Amino acid sequence: MIHLVLLSGGSGTRLWPLSNSTRSKQFLKVLRDADGNHVSMVQRVFGQIGAVDADIDITIATCASQEESIRRQVEGGYALVLEPERRDTAPAIMLACANLALEQGASEGDTVIVMPIDSYADQAYYDSVVRLDEAVQSDFAELVLMGVEPTYPSGKYGYIVPAAGEGWPRRVERFTEKPDEGTARELISQGALWNCGVFAFRLGWLTGLTARYLSCDTFEEFRSRYAELPKNSFDYEVVERASSIGAVSYAGEWKDLGTWNTLTDEMAECTSGRVVVDTKTCENVHVINETGFPMVVAGISDSVVVATPDGILVSGKEASANIKAEVNAVAESRPMYEQRSWGEYRVIDSSVFPDGAKALTKELIIREGGQLDYQRHMHRGEVWTVISGTGEVVLDGLVQQVRAGSVVQIPAATPHSARALKGDLHVIEVQYGETIVMEDVELLN
Repeated sequence: MIHLVLLSGGSGTRLWPLSNSTRSKQFLKVLRDADGNHVSMVQRVFGQIGAVDADIDITIATCASQEESIRRQVEGGYALVLEPERRDTAPAIMLACANLALEQGASEGDTVIVMPIDSYADQAYYDSVVRLDEAVQSDFAELVLMGVEPTYPSGKYGYIVPAAGEGWPRRVERFTEKPDEGTARELISQGALWNCGVFAFRLGWLTGLTARYLSCDTFEEFRSRYAELPKNSFDYEVVERASSIGAVSYAGEWKDLGTWNTLTDEMAECTSGRVVVDTKTCENVHVINETGFPMVVAGISDSVVVATPDGILVSGKEASANIKAEVNAVAESRPMYEQRSWGEYRVIDSSVFPDGAKALTKELIIREGGQLDYQRHMHRGEVWTVISGTGEVVLDGLVQQVRAGSVVQIPAATPHSARALKGDLHVIEVQYGETIVMEDVELLN
């Protein structure tokens, strides 16, 4: 049995405004499968893992805000391990391995392979888990990395420098983190590999290291004491301190689709949404419009134009890789668009009035058969206006039927829920009060 741990993180900054803290890049359905269907990076990766000729189980390590997206997009058997808080990749991997050992009953001698959940690579990349498992089980090294054979001297990646020799695996001599182009060229001449964040080891080796920081008898206790683990990357906290490291190589396509200039290379369509592009004056332009407003683009090249409820981006493709500071300066703390298990919502307007009262207007789309959690808000009231569809609303235990034109008043602290019965239920929700925050919600049984 090979235990594959997939790391799913990311705040969505580099692909703003299409992605955000709850809709990270790996969940964007901008790719195509072999049948031409739109798929996300997560769905593509799971399809490739399923094609590997090996006995593999999967554990996904992620944060609570991504749980619904994963459950909605990924079917089949897998374990989901949720971080109590974001603390970088070292504690996330330790948490996943604690779950394997204490909750799933994995053996100390089993191979664990850690991979990012959003790599864009050939099938051979995922088939390489068999080679990693063989290297671990042969005790070639305590920790075995997979590196990508570079196709050009890039300063965007870290480099694994192996010992001289023939064939793989080989011992690792040292690491070089994001060198300049000249140094990268010299490293490649020495046989260096790009570090793609793939690690393999025996479960007992990692749990033994973890015990230096935190030792628990149950997974529940381990998770409750998660904050005691070092807030550091696995590369810095574990890899660079390991005494026995090997590496295997992978030669094939591998990309980090984390910026607009790399993502648009793999997008099947150049435009999406209500868009008109002047093809006579535009070249190499990708345009995405998720708003209801018409968009016209003309006279620009090598650019990306994206409009969503979270904001608008107009950028050259190369410059789009370096927009983090600008995005942090303008991005809202709350997502303006979010997909949920019951459907989706988008924020239409947010207002503050002269007397200090606040209002937030949202459009909710509750999918047919979907149901909101039974909940209440202690510091705000709501008014729901049904635009289309039929359903039922539960208000303080009382059920009422609703359809287009129905208006429902929900005073503060009143338990409520809604379910779509026939067709999608479209609702305009107006929140009002002196305090309107996302955290003002109490889920009820």
